[in-house]
Amino acid sequence: MTSPAKFKKDKEIIAEYDTQVKEIRAQLTEQMKCLDQQCELRVQLLQDLQDFFRKKAEIEMDYSRNLEKLAERFLAKTRSTKDQQFKKDQNVLSPVNCWNLLLNQVKRESRDHTTLSDIYLNNIIPRFVQVSEDSGRLFKKSKEVGQQLQDDLMKVLNELYSVMKTYHMYNADSISAQSKLKEAEKQEEKQIGKSVKQEDRQTPRSPDSTANVRIEEKHVRRSSVKKIEKMKEKRQAKYTENKLKAIKARNEYLLALEATNASVFKYYIHDLSDIIDQCCDLGYHASLNRALRTFLSAELNLEQSKHEGLDAIENAVENLDATSDKQRLMEMYNNVFCPPMKFEFQPHMGDMASQLCAQQPVQSELVQRCQQLQSRLSTLKIENEEVKKTMEATLQTIQDIVTVEDFDVSDCFQYSNSMESVKSTVSETFMSKPSIAKRRANQQETEQFYFTKMKEYLEGRNLITKLQAKHDLLQKTLGESQRTDCNLARISVSSC
Repeated sequence: MTSPAKFKKDKEIIAEYDTQVKEIRAQLTEQMKCLDQQCELRVQLLQDLQDFFRKKAEIEMDYSRNLEKLAERFLAKTRSTKDQQFKKDQNVLSPVNCWNLLLNQVKRESRDHTTLSDIYLNNIIPRFVQVSEDSGRLFKKSKEVGQQLQDDLMKVLNELYSVMKTYHMYNADSISAQSKLKEAEKQEEKQIGKSVKQEDRQTPRSPDSTANVRIEEKHVRRSSVKKIEKMKEKRQAKYTENKLKAIKARNEYLLALEATNASVFKYYIHDLSDIIDQCCDLGYHASLNRALRTFLSAELNLEQSKHEGLDAIENAVENLDATSDKQRLMEMYNNVFCPPMKFEFQPHMGDMASQLCAQQPVQSELVQRCQQLQSRLSTLKIENEEVKKTMEATLQTIQDIVTVEDFDVSDCFQYSNSMESVKSTVSETFMSKPSIAKRRANQQETEQFYFTKMKEYLEGRNLITKLQAKHDLLQKTLGESQRTDCNLARISVSSC
């Protein structure tokens, strides 16, 4: 004889589920830690850039002063009598002209390095300060969004646990009722067999009084059989009721299982990417691009001969790419961001029906539920699409704010015929206090509205994902059920 199949016990199934949920919870915690770490590294990077340019501004200013002292030292000599003689001549000697041009160039370089120091202190460093403030603020909001999504995901997992426990309970009741029904059937068979044997033994050979006793005994046996039949009918009804509850509970479990797997997949594949792309990195790369382009413009206009050395920096600025950074981050922490294994159906006590039951008496209920889901999905998709359009329009506004091309400082290096540098307009444009206050107020107000719509869109997409998974599974099951019914009908007609 073959040994009976070994089924997982309730405790084993729950333990496996708890282990899988704990692994996901640990991943979610590590994700937040990883993003926290990236934020700290970003803040440190921006602080290092500020310190670097502050020190470089001091060096440029010292260099400018030294150049000015150098030029003044030799220009003082040109004010002597001999120099005045040279100036009276109509044709200045070419070596003297070269010397004068060289000294004028030193003075020009002194002015240029003063301008460069001013750009570092009053333009580039404030930009990094602003990027740092924006990054911290946006990361805090992003963390709230991410935490909300993680809470929603854990809520879905808890709901799946509750539905699975309910399925276990009803399936256990169904198995118990089935066992009691079989026991009643055995008692009925035993009582009927006993009655038949007694009737066969008792032949009509005795007087009338003995016949009356036999009739009375026969009546008692029939009464006992009827009691057993009534008990069997009650147990049959109880089994039918519990079996229906078990089928419905299993259907709910399978639907919840499909919705949970869809939600987990969406979170790991779409939500994490969206949080990093559209929340954590919102404007960061573009703002850093602008700040470094300001530096490039200053350096390239200061000295074209340095162009070869600045190409590497320009190339790095050109390659500031949020998508590549995100991909690199997720590859570095692949074990944290990779989706977990899908939740599989865990059969309970030999219940191997891992598909939705679409036969009567639950078929009409499933059809009605599928129609209700379709109607609700249509409404939700329209509403969520409107929210998405508003969110995308707001995102475009934010991108327009952080991608404005205001990094060109070439005007700071334009010179008149008298070799005087054109007055820097840095303080009057980008870094003017009224302009900053207005831009930042508009930017933060737009950001607040964007994050509100972002949360609304993600929550709506979460709900649509769960409902769509349930609807698709119902639709697929009902379609297969209809095809099976049609085939059975054809077979019945052909046989007639």
